[in-house]
Amino acid sequence: MLNLLLAFFTLLGYAAPYFNPSTFWILSFFGLALPYFLISNIIFLIIWIFRRNAKLLLSLIILILGYKSIPGFIQLRVNSETPTQENEIKVLSFNVRVFDLYMWTKEKTTRNQILKFLKEEDPDILCLQEFYHTDKQHPDYEFKTLDTLISILSAKNYHVHYTTNLRETDHWGVITFSKYPILNKGVVPFAIKDDNICTYTDINKNGRTLRVFNAHLASIKLDKHDYKAMQEVNKNEYSEDFGKELAVLSKIKYGFIRRSGQADSIRSIINETPYPVILCGDFNDTPSSYAYRTIKGALNDAFVSSGSGLGRTYIGEFPSFRIDYIFYDPELKATNFTTHSEKLSDHHPISVNLALE
Repeated sequence: MLNLLLAFFTLLGYAAPYFNPSTFWILSFFGLALPYFLISNIIFLIIWIFRRNAKLLLSLIILILGYKSIPGFIQLRVNSETPTQENEIKVLSFNVRVFDLYMWTKEKTTRNQILKFLKEEDPDILCLQEFYHTDKQHPDYEFKTLDTLISILSAKNYHVHYTTNLRETDHWGVITFSKYPILNKGVVPFAIKDDNICTYTDINKNGRTLRVFNAHLASIKLDKHDYKAMQEVNKNEYSEDFGKELAVLSKIKYGFIRRSGQADSIRSIINETPYPVILCGDFNDTPSSYAYRTIKGALNDAFVSSGSGLGRTYIGEFPSFRIDYIFYDPELKATNFTTHSEKLSDHHPISVNLALE
């Protein structure tokens, strides 16, 4: 009975990306839990194999039905680095968590380590989310990050857009750097104005125009009390009226709904784009989500095409899955996708080489 129930839940997880959370949000929770359902099905499959029981067919069929979903979570190929070709573009995406402005890592050198990493990687196109820059001088710290990046990167052309500005000197947003000339800049309009954004930047690479999207979708906005409630659930400890747990579920639900609208807006601009597309971003959502499926459309996922392993990009407690992506147009070819091991933010940086066919 447990195996049957698990199989049913797994099917709901497979279906989640095809239903808009704004109209049918409950399936999104099953999509979020899909990696755990898949692991549980594998465990059941192994149990039935050892018992030589025909019930193994149930888990086997369920796993086979996930042939489209499973590659988004794990790639079994063993990557060997391919030599860089002359026509390749190195693309790097990184949520830098405002360069550790608030000292989450309790390490004063984190910002400089991030800058050093970006300089050493030397990407042709660099997309940063949760970017922070200040114009003011401060005796204890210096966060003129835009000036510093322009001085240390080979990609000196940039498109920055701020969602939050305080005191006319402090700025938060996203930024895209390019080694190639920038022809046009734009912003995808979101229905709800907040600290989420998606920009697009048209660049000229050897006479060909490419459109680069840089997206940061709505987060769940869990606070320390929410994380504590989740830790208590893991210990089988619950609040008396389940108020804390329901509050967490409500925040997760609202995040699904907000991201669905943002994903629809991004997809509409992609559909109107006359150029090959490269899209980088922190989606705050897994590959079994409506946001992932909607934005990806006919684009290729660089991790699926040329990555290996689990590809987990989020280092925090939840959701500890792959939530950062690089998508690209079928006219391009991907090699050397890398989830970098650096833990300088709550996200791992990701990069890929894209060749113009």
